[in-house]
Amino acid sequence: MCRLVRAKVLLVGPPYFCSTARNSLKQGSRSCSYGPKRRQTEEYLLQPLAKVPKNERGEIERLERLVNKYERGQIQHVDWLDRLAFSAIDKVKEKECERLENSFPSLVVEFCSFEHRVVFQESGANFYAPTPVSLSNELVTVWDPELGRTNPSEHKQLKLARSLTRGIIDKDLKPSSNERKSLQRIIKCPPTRTILPDEKQLVWKFRFSLMSEKKALTKFLRSVDWSDIQEAKQAVELIGRWETIDVADALELLSSDFKSEEVRAYAVSVLERADDEELQCYLLQLVQALRFERSDKSRLAHFLVNRALSNIEIASFLRWYVVVELHDHAYAKRYYSTYDMLEDEMMKMVAREDGDEDGFRLWQSLSRQTELTAQLCSIMKDVRNTRGNAEKKIEKLRQLLSGVHSELTHFDEPIRSPLAPTLLLTGVVPQESSIFKSSLIPLRLTFKTANGGTSKMIFKKGDDLRQDQLVIQMVSLMDRLLKLENMDLHLTPYQVLATGQDEGMVEFIPSSPLAQIISEHRSITSYLQKFHPDEDGPFGITAQCLETFIKSCAGYSVITYIMGVGDRHLDNLLIRDDGCLFHVDFGFILGRDPKPFPPPMKLCKEMVEAMGGTESQYYTRFKSYCCEAYNILRNNSSLILNLFTLMERSSIPDISAEENATLKVQEKFRLDLDDEEAIHFFQGLINDSVSALFPQMVETIHRWAQYWR
Repeated sequence: MCRLVRAKVLLVGPPYFCSTARNSLKQGSRSCSYGPKRRQTEEYLLQPLAKVPKNERGEIERLERLVNKYERGQIQHVDWLDRLAFSAIDKVKEKECERLENSFPSLVVEFCSFEHRVVFQESGANFYAPTPVSLSNELVTVWDPELGRTNPSEHKQLKLARSLTRGIIDKDLKPSSNERKSLQRIIKCPPTRTILPDEKQLVWKFRFSLMSEKKALTKFLRSVDWSDIQEAKQAVELIGRWETIDVADALELLSSDFKSEEVRAYAVSVLERADDEELQCYLLQLVQALRFERSDKSRLAHFLVNRALSNIEIASFLRWYVVVELHDHAYAKRYYSTYDMLEDEMMKMVAREDGDEDGFRLWQSLSRQTELTAQLCSIMKDVRNTRGNAEKKIEKLRQLLSGVHSELTHFDEPIRSPLAPTLLLTGVVPQESSIFKSSLIPLRLTFKTANGGTSKMIFKKGDDLRQDQLVIQMVSLMDRLLKLENMDLHLTPYQVLATGQDEGMVEFIPSSPLAQIISEHRSITSYLQKFHPDEDGPFGITAQCLETFIKSCAGYSVITYIMGVGDRHLDNLLIRDDGCLFHVDFGFILGRDPKPFPPPMKLCKEMVEAMGGTESQYYTRFKSYCCEAYNILRNNSSLILNLFTLMERSSIPDISAEENATLKVQEKFRLDLDDEEAIHFFQGLINDSVSALFPQMVETIHRWAQYWR
């Protein structure tokens, strides 16, 4: 019996039984209503709480019953529709709570939920009773005591087959032709695919013959029964004798799928072989991987801190990545521990050579970055509160930089740029600073540098830049992978750094939005002719400039397709004076798009026309670059998928909203196709997308064409 005191009125209610009328344990959320004591009788209090009659139920009760059915699997799960439905339910609950604010309370009891129905059984009773028959249209409860349990015979056979006493025999086993084909098929599977029991058995059986294949190690470790102490011990011993794996596979071993400290330590030992440039490509994901470690002082944390001590760029980015995660309540303790470790170890450093900064001065130079962002937030607040048009806000910004915040025009000591830590900033140039015409009023700041130059950056407050940061990191990584294959597509991986959950900095790249170019020059060709005229060149443009434009279009077409980038319009496609096209503002990824019927690839008519149309040789060259880049990235799909897997528990909007974010990326790679089939597939995508840009009498194509309007 529950007793609650409110406004000196004793509230009571009848007993609430934990089982239903069918003797099954209640699961999910249940609501108990209560009223003042004077309304209740002794007889009422002795009776279990009955269902509220349908004519007395409110909207909340109706929705709660539907939610319980949804959780029990009686309502089909549709991800995109469920998100909208639960959002609407929350709004209804808020309104209902406001309406019932002065009424008597109801107690919401959260029962444990189980995969199967839990049925009450008395000791000695015949549990194998017949299943009840229902004449209604509701689901019938089936009581199966063996449901979800392992078959003892199969389990015994499996343990005997994997018995360690067979180790001597297994060492000499060689797979047959069919078994080798099966093993190769398993090894080539993407890291996101679950290995079936029969496949695990096959990998375990031929584990000794697979030790020379480094790609097989991750599949072998997924085949190990880690609950078996002896089997786990043998697996750890084999790791040391296995062919050393690549860094891409080591990242897979740092995911949440692998709990063994020995396995994770081995993965870190492989990462230690990576140089600083490569490590920076994965640093964002490695910071996320700290969530999956078993302790705060893990080997991964020590590895990251030690590498940061020898490279100021890694130190600066590591510090900022950790600072952003301090706001995550679930893992704040873990990241505070890493932050303290970085600070303590850096403060112990001594200057190695004359002129070098000691650890204390290095840490101070990084800490001043935080002070700078705090001052910029204060300035932005004052600028936003200024009434008037953009000109008055710009004037206010320059007044603040020259007056109240004049200390920003000349720093007492140089501050390392958060976007490029090797660059020393000496102060802000007020007259070259401005704002962008946007509701958030981002600041465009020009800094003087210690080498006599300038550095321009954009500071944003009120915008979550973590998703943009991830996309640009992937653009930078893919650019590196393409260049390793001698393919330079002239991408523009500008720097983006989130300094908080709603603030950050973006490198400013001098460029013009496509919308402005079309408005002022009427075509991309006319714009490029202005900066790179050549009467003998194609379309009156230098051949090099046109080639740069075509390659950059191809690179971003492939990357935005793989990443599922949405909300593309002529204002977030920019072109530099040298002909490089690039994308900005990645608020929608993984297939999400605020506009209906997005085309498969993000190509606009103006881009195709600048190549001479669909019949030109330059358009053919564009398609060739696209297909070649697509296959290169497909060959590196494991690395990209492993990086996305490490991000799955992050609070980045589109990743946290998508239960299987990595699978969204994987399906774009079409790993079921060989290289030649992939070329035909991608050419088909390009043709379908381009056809949507020009007049067609097909409804679907008409919808795609509306996307760019």
